[in-house]
Formats: sequence, structure tokens, C-alpha cells
Amino acid sequence: MPIPLETAANIPLFKGLDPETLKTVAGLMSSRTYLSHDIVLRKGDSGDGLAFLLQGKLQVVDVTEDGREIGIHFISPGAYFGELSVIDGQPRSASVVSVKTSEVAFLPAAQARALIFNRPLIAERFLTHFAQIVRASSRQRTLLSIPNAFQRVFAQLQQFVRDTNEGRQVIEGLPKQHEIAIMVNTSRETVSRALHTLMKMNIVEKKGAILIVHRPDQLKNAANVGLDELPQANAAAKKPVKAEKPEKSEKVA
Repeated sequence: MPIPLETAANIPLFKGLDPETLKTVAGLMSSRTYLSHDIVLRKGDSGDGLAFLLQGKLQVVDVTEDGREIGIHFISPGAYFGELSVIDGQPRSASVVSVKTSEVAFLPAAQARALIFNRPLIAERFLTHFAQIVRASSRQRTLLSIPNAFQRVFAQLQQFVRDTNEGRQVIEGLPKQHEIAIMVNTSRETVSRALHTLMKMNIVEKKGAILIVHRPDQLKNAANVGLDELPQANAAAKKPVKAEKPEKSEKVA
């Protein structure tokens, strides 16, 4: 369905556009709601539009030649995606899956290209966006080269850490264990054990979907050099981990 002008005006990419252009863009856009685990974009499909996440949460995923699913990164409200196919006309390079119920707006590829190539402000934002993608991809490749699975989990958690206004460090909206697992190429059980080890060492504390990082330096050290260098690591690692109920299978259909 079409999106309201107010909605288009709140999309970060369009901030600063003149009212007439913004009105035209809004009139060309349409939105769709996706339920959890729905496929928003499928790898290999044609790039027929630029997509914007209005609300919800998405994950970019790919599948290796041997069938393993790899989580690339998450998409938060306000972000856009599918831009590579819009620019070069090639098929989608990865799939995008809804993590929870999400609303996504689409701008046809021709109009998206016109904005990118004719509006310096939009072009500048695209270049900044691509620079961020390249840096994030480089960090993720480095992370995946770490041979120790626990250390990969710690490194991924370290990338999620954000500062609060109260001066604390937290991970808000902590991804599910299977979502972290496919990002670091390990099992959900390994992610569970790694998290429990950090909690037993009081490096982090879990409160619902928020992970409070009590000892940021130790989390950083665990990510950089592993647990063996931390004084409490051996004792914590030897304690038995309480078995968790397995998560329901959440395959991409």
C-alpha cells in the first residue's frame, strides 16, 4: 500500500529533500508487512527496487555452497537495503529475512537511480553508506578467521556493545542464539555455553533482551586473546552449564 508523506519525510536518506521531490518520491513508494521469518528479498532475484525498513528488524543472510546459512548483519528501522542491485542491475547478492514482524517500503529502481545520480546529497549519503558496509564486511571477515569458536562469539558480542547515557555499556535487543550462531559460523549450543561462561565470570549480566556489560575490558580481552588470559576463566569454564531448552527450529522457508 502507498506510504504517507510524513513517513517518507522521516526516512533518513530523504532528509533535506525539497518538498516537491519528497512528495513525488512518497507517491511512488509502497509498503508491505512481513511476519517473522518471511523472506523480504531473495538471493538471485532481480533488483527491482530500493527497500527501506520502516519498523521491525531484518537480517541479511547468505548460503554457502555446502548449504550452511551465514548471517551477515542486521538491519534496523530507518536503514535501506538492496542498493547494489539497484545500481548495477545485477541479481540480489544475498537474502534478507525478517527477524520479527516488520514493515518495509519499496522505491522502484528507476526512481532510486535517478535520486542517486542526480542529487548530490543522496549520492553523498550512499557513498558514506557503502564505506560503512565495506568496513563492517572487513571486520566480519576478520572475525570469521578466528579459529576458536568461543572467541568468535565474544568478538561478535563486542561489536554489538553500545554506550548508554548513564555511562554503562550494554547490548540492547540481543539477537537470539541461533542468529548469533550463523553470524560466527558455529552452533547455537556453543553460543549458549559462551554466554553462560561470561555470565558466570560476571563480565556480562542478562536482563531480558538486554545484556549489561559489567567488565567491558575483559569482554574485549576475551574477544582479542581468548578466555585463557583471563584470571577467572578456567574456574568458570569447568563449572557445569545448566542445559537450556532447545529453541524451536526457525528455518528460512
